[in-house]
Amino acid sequence: MTNSKSRTGYLQIDHVVVTPQGLFVIETKNYTGEIKGTRENKSWTVSNRFKMYNPFMQNYGHIQAIKSLLPDYQKSRFISLVSFTMRCRFSVDPELRKIQSDELIVYDVELSEYIQRKMNRIQAEKVDTVLSEADIQKIYQSLIEANITDPKIRAEHMEKAKLR
Repeated sequence: MTNSKSRTGYLQIDHVVVTPQGLFVIETKNYTGEIKGTRENKSWTVSNRFKMYNPFMQNYGHIQAIKSLLPDYQKSRFISLVSFTMRCRFSVDPELRKIQSDELIVYDVELSEYIQRKMNRIQAEKVDTVLSEADIQKIYQSLIEANITDPKIRAEHMEKAKLR
């Protein structure tokens, strides 16, 4: 997806799940070791060996880009999910593991369970802003159209992103 605010001119959104209850924007990470950080930390550490950019701040940028792509859905619910493999353990703000939060850190094996639990919780809140099937199709189509499939552009973005 193009993004004029990004250093590379693009951004890579790993996954988006569009449901009647809202959009789940998922950032996936593949690290081994202890993950430490809070919502407020600009960077998190992996086993105190190296730093990574706070994945919730990274995903916030993804959500803002999606919102700019979908002007009719600014009021929709956006849930930020960060998924790690089971090769790590979390030393993070416990709030990020609680289903009532719209920012959740999960293991990859529990991702679908967390999405379902979050959808059920939102449904139980009796929120009025439920997306219709037509809304979901319109959002899906907009995301597909914004997806950059050119392998050369994708490779270029990955190379520039590594220099970060």
